[in-house]
Amino acid sequence: MKKILIMFVLGVFVICTAAQQSIAVSKESIDTGVERSIEMLKSKPGGEAVLNKAQGVLVFPAVFRAGIGIGGEYGEGALLINNKTVDYYNTASASIGFQLGAQKKTEILLFMDKKALENFQSSSGWEIGADAAVTLIAIGADGTIDTTQTNKPIVAFVFDQKGLMYNLSLEGAKISKITK
Repeated sequence: MKKILIMFVLGVFVICTAAQQSIAVSKESIDTGVERSIEMLKSKPGGEAVLNKAQGVLVFPAVFRAGIGIGGEYGEGALLINNKTVDYYNTASASIGFQLGAQKKTEILLFMDKKALENFQSSSGWEIGADAAVTLIAIGADGTIDTTQTNKPIVAFVFDQKGLMYNLSLEGAKISKITK
């Protein structure tokens, strides 16, 4: 039984690695997606104000997630400081547990605190939940941003979800710098 489980996990790892390479996108495509995602957040009541307060903005325009018991997700994006791209990153995670479905979503992490941004930039692989707590901000049904939580060091928005996926969490996602 233990050997079967190990082989299964290794198989999922190989599939996720292959998927990661096939999902990789060009620098221009990331830049276009980042710009579109920022505009989407700005269009929400309170969106522009929270963006203006951020020290840095990490945008993943398209994060793909799928799973049936064992799952994974992958996306590529960019870190903006003063509205300029300074580096490119990917986000990846694997999980085991009750999950079912597939989805594409947009993730935006706002570094509201300069120290939190510096810690992120100096890391060689940053994991949500292990290296820093991230507060997930709700966007109401009317599109309004809950600004009562935007005083935390790092806040995140997840929107533009397409597909169905039970289990929405950023916890455990590892974010690493990539070369584009």
